[in-house]
Amino acid sequence: MSRPSRSRVRGAVQLLAGPTLALVAVLLFVPGRAGIALRLYALLVAVVVVVLALGALRRALPPPRPLPAARAKGPARASPASLGRLEDEIALAVDSAFDYHHRLRARLRALAAGLLASRRGVSLERDPCAARRALGEPAWTLLREGRPPDEARHARGPTPATLAEVVARLERL
Repeated sequence: MSRPSRSRVRGAVQLLAGPTLALVAVLLFVPGRAGIALRLYALLVAVVVVVLALGALRRALPPPRPLPAARAKGPARASPASLGRLEDEIALAVDSAFDYHHRLRARLRALAAGLLASRRGVSLERDPCAARRALGEPAWTLLREGRPPDEARHARGPTPATLAEVVARLERL
């Protein structure tokens, strides 16, 4: 056994000296509590053995190195909180027609109305025919005014591919 290993084992034995004396005292003076004292002592010994084993494993393995891509990029930037909320909204909308109709659809309609007005001079509410031509049929079907909510509240919402198509159409406006 190498010198550092001996010193670690010696430290563990010293750490267990106090609990060992306490165990002996309980066994001698309170024999009715011997069962629980032995269980606690066994648990403490197991913890010390696990800590020693983890330390030996950590020393045996090479130190961790960052991945090459992570080193080249520099510090990672955190995503904005609004992006996380939008991702959650999309995941809920794909899973539930109710969430699509009452959450994501309102956001997409507002976005479509703004883009149509600023880029095409078309009002989504006042000129639905021109808005329909500009958006295209798949996007119009999902975003049109008066679209009734799905009767089955727990039905699936639009597929991710359909939503991607709508977003791509909005980007092309």
